[in-house]
Amino acid sequence: MSERLTKGDVKKIEAEIEERKLVIRPKAIEDVKVTRAQGDLSENFEYHEAKRFKNQNESRIRYLEKMLKNAQIVDDDSKDDEVGINNTVEVLFEEDNTTEKYRLVTSIRGDSMKNLVSIESPIGCALMGKKVGDRVSVKVNDDYSYYLKILSIANTGDDENLEIKKF
Repeated sequence: MSERLTKGDVKKIEAEIEERKLVIRPKAIEDVKVTRAQGDLSENFEYHEAKRFKNQNESRIRYLEKMLKNAQIVDDDSKDDEVGINNTVEVLFEEDNTTEKYRLVTSIRGDSMKNLVSIESPIGCALMGKKVGDRVSVKVNDDYSYYLKILSIANTGDDENLEIKKF
């Protein structure tokens, strides 16, 4: 299954790959060489740590390159009155009459602790394309769903500071 990415996501991933290849990789290789020269490798914690870090960096590069290769590019533009990617939406939870604000993002930037909701999550799927005043059903599973009412939509645009998830 391909990852749904915006053009901003692609640029951010490409920048991380470049940083990892041109800056982090040479330093990691040098660290392995330096720590290997310190003697007995069986008891050399620094060598094993340097090698682990180098391998993690290479793994991350492969992961990001594979993600880009299989990516489905989605448009982050939406109509002013419709919920879309990079919009902040204020919703009313009808069950307990509370409000929350969520920003809809692609899954690689999702972070529920920061109210960054993936467009592939139950809430994200329910909100996409809806308008202010709409009442939407969020289906969690076959046995449970709940209703939200959209109170406001703000186009917050792409934020370069939003991090891409680690593995």
